[in-house]
Amino acid sequence: MAQRPPSAAVLVLHGGHENGTEPPPPGLLNLPGVRMRPFVRALTRATRAPEDGREVLVRQVRYVHRGWNGSRADALRDALAALDALGEEAGELPVVLLGHSMGARAALRAAGHPLVRGVVGLAPWCPPGDPVTQLAGRDVVLVHSSRDRVTSPQATQSLTTRARRAGARTCMVTVRGGDHAMIRRAAAWHRLTTTLVTGLLGTGGLPGPVTAALGLPPTAEPTEGTLDLDRLRAERGAGLLPSS
Repeated sequence: MAQRPPSAAVLVLHGGHENGTEPPPPGLLNLPGVRMRPFVRALTRATRAPEDGREVLVRQVRYVHRGWNGSRADALRDALAALDALGEEAGELPVVLLGHSMGARAALRAAGHPLVRGVVGLAPWCPPGDPVTQLAGRDVVLVHSSRDRVTSPQATQSLTTRARRAGARTCMVTVRGGDHAMIRRAAAWHRLTTTLVTGLLGTGGLPGPVTAALGLPPTAEPTEGTLDLDRLRAERGAGLLPSS
């Protein structure tokens, strides 16, 4: 039987540096890229062999340069190029962008691309002046550790609120006791991310509080759209979102 065309795709964008025009190091030397491999494996398992035989593509974006590099926004350029290439390869299919740190910033900025339906950002880099109008009509879930010392959870909450007022459906999930590299409570990061991405793709279910937060009106207070991972886990049941 001929394989059906893919039904959706996930593009994964790893972290990087604020500045750096050299290419990322190869293989295992590219630590931000290596950190995203468990997420790619988890997503690949979660979307494997759907009943209708239609594949969900899980792809990683390759950067030309390791840094954002100011107004050049190199990671954004790479994200948009990857989306264009995906469209040429697979046609008009819904895409969820999954990014960490600088990759999350690139994902948020690239969300205006016509293929993008949603963004999941992990420990995102959210400078105060970054635009949000491109997020209108998209689902955006940002996950941040309360102890992150590299990127700001307060800036993430601010962007979540600004994006909601600009017409996006937004939610923030706080991971107590986590860290920027997502090493502490790694299993919880992996499982939550898989749940969020598959939920936004429509191949799985979203936690009820996340769905409720995505449905908040533009005038909602920032705290209304901010959830706590451990409370989410308690509502979903001990087997879904691990505590460590």
